[in-house]
Amino acid sequence: MPIVAQSTETDWVSRFADEVIAEAERRAPGKPIVCASGLSPSGPIHLGNLREVMTPHLVADEIKRRGHDCVHILSWDDYDRFRKVPAGIDPSWSEHIGKPLTSVPAPPGSEYANWAEHFKAPMVAALEQLGIEVHPISQTLQYTSGAYREQILFAMRERARIDAVLDRYRTKEKSGAGKPGAQKAGAGGQQKGKKLDEAEAAAAEAAAEGSGAAAEDDGSGDGAGYFPYKPYCSVCGTDFTTVTGYDDETTELTYVCRCGHGETVLLSEYNRGKLVWKVDWPMRWAYEGVVFEPSGVDHSSPGSSYVVGGQLVKEIFGGEQPIGPMYAFVGISGMAKMSSSKGGVPTPEDALQIMEAPLLRWLYARRKPNQSFKIAFDQEIQRLYDEWDALERRIADGSAQPADAAAYRRATRTAVGELPRTPRPLPYRTLASVVDVTTGHGEQTLRILRDLDPENPINSLDEARPRLDRAENWIRTQVPAEQRTRVREEPDTELLASLGETERESLRLLLDGLDEHWSLDGLTALVYGVPKLQAGLPADAKPTPELKAAQRSFFALLYKLLVGRDTGPRLPTLLLAVGADRVRQLLAARV
Repeated sequence: MPIVAQSTETDWVSRFADEVIAEAERRAPGKPIVCASGLSPSGPIHLGNLREVMTPHLVADEIKRRGHDCVHILSWDDYDRFRKVPAGIDPSWSEHIGKPLTSVPAPPGSEYANWAEHFKAPMVAALEQLGIEVHPISQTLQYTSGAYREQILFAMRERARIDAVLDRYRTKEKSGAGKPGAQKAGAGGQQKGKKLDEAEAAAAEAAAEGSGAAAEDDGSGDGAGYFPYKPYCSVCGTDFTTVTGYDDETTELTYVCRCGHGETVLLSEYNRGKLVWKVDWPMRWAYEGVVFEPSGVDHSSPGSSYVVGGQLVKEIFGGEQPIGPMYAFVGISGMAKMSSSKGGVPTPEDALQIMEAPLLRWLYARRKPNQSFKIAFDQEIQRLYDEWDALERRIADGSAQPADAAAYRRATRTAVGELPRTPRPLPYRTLASVVDVTTGHGEQTLRILRDLDPENPINSLDEARPRLDRAENWIRTQVPAEQRTRVREEPDTELLASLGETERESLRLLLDGLDEHWSLDGLTALVYGVPKLQAGLPADAKPTPELKAAQRSFFALLYKLLVGRDTGPRLPTLLLAVGADRVRQLLAARV
């Protein structure tokens, strides 16, 4: 392993990388460092699950940047049982409950071979967009190929010792402690002292309904002794089976199934079954040599699979528990129901429709794993983009704080290279306003974007992509139709006729200054400056309560005349979008 100096960066990723490198050197000098994630494709893989992958990705990527050999494995728990039919799926799918996820038909209309592949595919595509490189491992392939045969036979031989370890915790267990893919997902569980808002509660409920992840099964309770292995029936394909006997010498295992089938098989040859979750997870830690793997906050409970697994991996499998930060809840603010076709659980695919990959990476990189945060699908996304653009300006002029600069670098590039970016990153709120007014019309949109900065005009919409496309998707999928901007077709002659002299003068001043101020900055100065001019104040006058009130009244008048409402997109952007000729048509009648 190369000798590389520790990072001088001060962010949480660097600190974990320091710890993982030192621990890997202690455990297995010279071997690749293994970071791990686990996902169950039992339903939509949501933005809480993304923290399960993003946390080790960021750490693994930092380790790679320092020149170390590091692999990030992603275990697809696709051999988990299908536990429950999610909302919105034909209830007849209940006949598949108890089967492995890879043996369940995909939802109606899907192009994929089975349930697991259907829900894997969007996540795989999202990880590629996000620049997250993983080594995928299908647990279906691992189990059915016999890759874990020795580990299974060993666990069965050591079942009494495993049972004794588990028994220490059975009286301590709290209901609801889960595994990766369910509670380990980092979303869908309520934090103490915090009330879930409506969007979070819907996501939590949908995540629970859609999860096919195994429960906190430790293999006890069948009444025929303790067995850490659960066979899938060779007739009906489910795990509604009970092991009734096992011979350590011959590996003969006898089971009966709820369907009425019973048989004796050689476990040294039988590949249709798996270790129960509380034994499976620590077995894999030892098998893969995992040094770093995070888990959800629920695993701080005494009887959780992470806590129990730490004892089993050490006492039974001869390995060590990974360094594993507990990660907190990822909330959602304001996702429109219209875009929630997947049962109310926003996914990385959903987020990447409305935001660029670096911004989504940044939301995870800038917060420590134990800090909860929200991902905005509502108007808050505009503020997030403003914050992101301000950070880019601080990066450019060298004024960013070290931790902020580190998070930015992790968001925009990986050890492999930079993520794609928008050549001309115009403000997201401006782009959203423009496509709102133009309804995405290309020629109109280009005309307006050129007028934003006449000194340095944009020449092609491609210069504003992919940010422009994300803003257009946001307007289309997250802003209800009744809230979108519709410019009036004809002047509001009744309102214009009712105006007093002060209001008429304000419109004349605006129209007289249009040509001279036809740019985003110029129109901003003009619309704020008209009330100042009317009050006899200089253009750079400081705002007073009276001036602010006059400006608000003037803005409301313009909105009513242009879009028939009291509010709308930022006025300078709206004026550019409407165009000078149409502004004159709507405001100049008998002014």
